[in-house]
Amino acid sequence: MKKDEVARLQAYLRKTFGASTLEVRPQPKKDDMAEVFINNEFVAALYREEEDGETSYQLQMAILDMDLEGV
Repeated sequence: MKKDEVARLQAYLRKTFGASTLEVRPQPKKDDMAEVFINNEFVAALYREEEDGETSYQLQMAILDMDLEGV
């Protein structure tokens, strides 16, 4: 993903989730993927999809059963 695209996505996600420490980091080997971190902890993968001339983004977050312990 391009630098300006990552910055726009990061601003959007920070505003949407109210997480000022959220950071979107592009993957150097993949131009259609980035990783999302909060407080330097990986929380999700972010994919760009292009179909019929339109661009959309998919945020994929896995929540493990062990992550729910103590909540």
